[in-house]
Amino acid sequence: MRGFANLLDRLSLTASRNAKLTLVRDYLAETPDPERGWALASLTGGLSFDAAKPAMIRKAVEARVDPILFRLSYDYVGDLAETAALIWPARPGANREPDLSEIVDALKTAKRSEVQGLLETWLDALGADGRWALLKLVTGGLRVGLSARLARQAAADFGGVDVGDLEEIWHSQAPPYADLFAWLEGQTERPNPGAHGRFRPVMLAQPLDEAADLAKLDPAAYAAEWKWDGIRVQAVSEGGIQRLYTRTGDDISHTFPDVLAALTFEGALDGELLVLRDGKVAPFADLQQRLNRKTIDPKTIAAYPAGIRAYDLLADGDEDLRRLTFAERRARLEAFVAKIASPLIDLSPTLNFATWPALAAIRANPPAGDPQSAEGLMLKRLDSPYEAGRPKGPWFKWKRDPFLVDVVLMYAQRGHGKRSSFYSDYTFGVWKDGALTPVGKAYFGFTDEELKLIDKFVRDHTIERFGPVRSVKANRDFGLVFEVAFEGLQRSTRHKSGVAMRFPRINRIRWDKPAREADELETLERMLP
Repeated sequence: MRGFANLLDRLSLTASRNAKLTLVRDYLAETPDPERGWALASLTGGLSFDAAKPAMIRKAVEARVDPILFRLSYDYVGDLAETAALIWPARPGANREPDLSEIVDALKTAKRSEVQGLLETWLDALGADGRWALLKLVTGGLRVGLSARLARQAAADFGGVDVGDLEEIWHSQAPPYADLFAWLEGQTERPNPGAHGRFRPVMLAQPLDEAADLAKLDPAAYAAEWKWDGIRVQAVSEGGIQRLYTRTGDDISHTFPDVLAALTFEGALDGELLVLRDGKVAPFADLQQRLNRKTIDPKTIAAYPAGIRAYDLLADGDEDLRRLTFAERRARLEAFVAKIASPLIDLSPTLNFATWPALAAIRANPPAGDPQSAEGLMLKRLDSPYEAGRPKGPWFKWKRDPFLVDVVLMYAQRGHGKRSSFYSDYTFGVWKDGALTPVGKAYFGFTDEELKLIDKFVRDHTIERFGPVRSVKANRDFGLVFEVAFEGLQRSTRHKSGVAMRFPRINRIRWDKPAREADELETLERMLP
């Protein structure tokens, strides 16, 4: 457990992507089975313990520490695992320090009534770093700045294999990944990549630089289609196995049983998951009602009917099409979707254009005049095979210009992990009838140096405290103005302002701008479709 705790601690304090890869790769090289397999499962979100709940951690701590002291500490720190690890009054020498595999084995078989006792025993035996790692493991929220894809990349680097080759077999492997590590260490052949229902690593696009790229590209060599505002998915139906994956390989089949039932074909489709009503794309906020749910009820399915708008065809029956050109795959896709004839699966249309200015004019007029249904355009070279990763040149994403508004900071909340000492999550508002009304929240778009300056502003101008949240002085004559960029705007009955922003981020800090010159709510309302 000590090695896993040290890994998490170093990952949480490391900003560099390459440094994180090195840390994980070295850990996998130095750690024996099954310990490293359970660690990799934890880093990739493959571990969960149904009997363990965060409430048990609170209950265990409050049995040892004054509950008021604990709540005050939790309000200040803002992270349950970190607070509990630091405040826990351990009883050194009472127990032997457990191994990671020992903890996993116990939690996988423990009854709910047994979990609190196990936690107390382990917390007594571990140091502060070990306690923090244990509680992160139990809650499943590591928050160490490492995505599941980056963890798989580190495993591929450890074995000297391409990450696409690893991802193609990933879903056929189970923790603690004994067969996977045997292959990565050259002891056995690669596990069978032909397993039914497997995930195929996705092909991604480069952002288009209008000035630099369009001058070099031949419009006759590219197809164009809308970049729909949903989430990229891969729909697989093979040998009686149906699965729905995100672009990073996460299995979300259980959340979309209606879509899964429509996968009556044999093959693998690449497309966009959307809420579709009468063939029209609903706002992304509707799709969010279906995402990240453990279970889904018939009422929600009926209210937010999901479907797939197909982009590409990766497999037709047993035939792998990824080495064909995009033009060839597109022709196969059109016939494939027509044969399925399902109201839940339609085809993303290609756009007719002869020149880049003509395509720019199309981009400026989204489908059906609705600027919220598409994020921009995709350009795909007609002769390009389907390559895993983000190759340079074949595909480009030409996103629409972001919306920009000036807003005023109203509330600030402590961050998590390495940001837990800073006020880094900002709620902002615009003017309505002479008062500020909240319209969004952002926690990125600024540098570390700017974060320190904003944090100081928050501390210097706090007027009220609500646990980890501070209300900041903001009126017509005083306030901190942010220029906020966002991808779209939707009507919302859940927000007091009546609007909800899509992907808001801080574009600039307007230290120079008076608060009274920030935008009015009417400005946002005019942007609504």
